[in-house]
Amino acid sequence: MARYIAGRIAGVLVILFLVCLFTFVIFFKLSPDPALMICGKTCTPGRIDQIRTMLGLDEPFPTQFWHFLSGLFAGRDYGTGVGLTHCPAPCLGYSFQTNQPVWEMILQRLPVSATVAIGAAALWLLVGVGAGLLSAVKEGTWWDRGVMGLALGGSSIPNYVLALALQYVLVVQLQILPFPSAVSLSEDPVRWFQSYLMPWIVLATGYACLYARLTRSNVIDTLAENFMRTARAKGLSPVLTMRRHALRPALTPVTTIFGMDFAALLGGALITETVFGLNGVGKMAADSIAKNDQPVIMAVTLLAAFFVVMGNVVVDLVYTALDPRVRIAAK
Repeated sequence: MARYIAGRIAGVLVILFLVCLFTFVIFFKLSPDPALMICGKTCTPGRIDQIRTMLGLDEPFPTQFWHFLSGLFAGRDYGTGVGLTHCPAPCLGYSFQTNQPVWEMILQRLPVSATVAIGAAALWLLVGVGAGLLSAVKEGTWWDRGVMGLALGGSSIPNYVLALALQYVLVVQLQILPFPSAVSLSEDPVRWFQSYLMPWIVLATGYACLYARLTRSNVIDTLAENFMRTARAKGLSPVLTMRRHALRPALTPVTTIFGMDFAALLGGALITETVFGLNGVGKMAADSIAKNDQPVIMAVTLLAAFFVVMGNVVVDLVYTALDPRVRIAAK
């Protein structure tokens, strides 16, 4: 098992290195001149050259990339002499628009994105897996047909349409919820819950519909397996048979997509955060794209890639606990 984990960690490091290289090439070699973006259109050529020197853009590409990688672990210095500025690790550069350290900007906004992601994930797991399980047990009944019909309809609604509809009905017309704002849990628990309820519902709806259909299909297939007939022949109760023998293999594919979906959401829910005005990582990315703020765009890309890669590692480790066959293969 230790060798298996070490191999997965080595694979993660290689993937993250390639992602860093790819994003660095895209945003610092193929995008508009960073020095011109910082200085502005009316800047003099001499000032542009000065900014290039301060950022190290006049150095060869391998040197620039090495400074970027070393800055992630040890920090880096910008400029020389009196104008020297130290960027502490993990250094992702400074925003062209606000001149703030990008890492500090991410830390300020990550709690909002994490709150949205965790709340939505809990909601779609509870509703999606629960509805899919009941549909599988009651296959062919009115419940099964109704739930699957709702799942098909819910997965067809775009997030921004559902978000605008909820705001109009719950905030404008019924006035039972306030307009979402980034309120902390310690400041006002009731307002915190009310502010995040609509974003949770919007994000969870599509995922819950997908998980309900996937769970139903997997459970139905598992119930038809030979080992399930053997468990019933032993006289085990239906609840015990379902819990001990059916759920683990049926929920293994759900674990896979949950790890990917949740990790991707931690990198920011761009549409949902933008529609509701929540200043999370996703909205920060949208604002940075509109302003072509390259360091922020690259940092959000790397953050999202890190969460997705680590999500895959966590899913692999969970597999070893859910499926004995994976545990044997890992040994």
